[in-house]
Amino acid sequence: MTTSLPRRTILVTGGALGAAAALAACGGGGSDAASTAADPSQAPTDSGPSDAPAGEVLGPVDQVTVGSGVVFDGPKVVVTQPVQGDIRAFTAVCPHQGCLVSSVTNNEILCPCHGSLFSAEDGAVITGPATTGLAPVSVSVVDNDVVLG
Repeated sequence: MTTSLPRRTILVTGGALGAAAALAACGGGGSDAASTAADPSQAPTDSGPSDAPAGEVLGPVDQVTVGSGVVFDGPKVVVTQPVQGDIRAFTAVCPHQGCLVSSVTNNEILCPCHGSLFSAEDGAVITGPATTGLAPVSVSVVDNDVVLG
């Protein structure tokens, strides 16, 4: 014996499943961003720069060239030098879906997951989909090293 479902039930159920799949694929901040990352190392993380103790040496300041920067994945900090002698730092976690930013070129910080660009001067969004900028992180230069805090 076969059971038949009314056509309306099938259409409503199929539509609901399709909508759920579309929302999951376009979600804006869930913890499933790892599935959208091209590289597993870009998986979102919940930990930020506050994990690193103040005073932690990130690296030599001469690694941070003018107009560029260095992304540190241990404490998840990106250090930039927009102009000679002006060292700045921001969280390296993109606010869009939590991916780690990948590079700094021409004073722009790139998130490789969805293409957001941020200013190396102040962390502000240049191009979305991110709608908020990268949070500033306190650093200083001590004995030619960039130090947290």
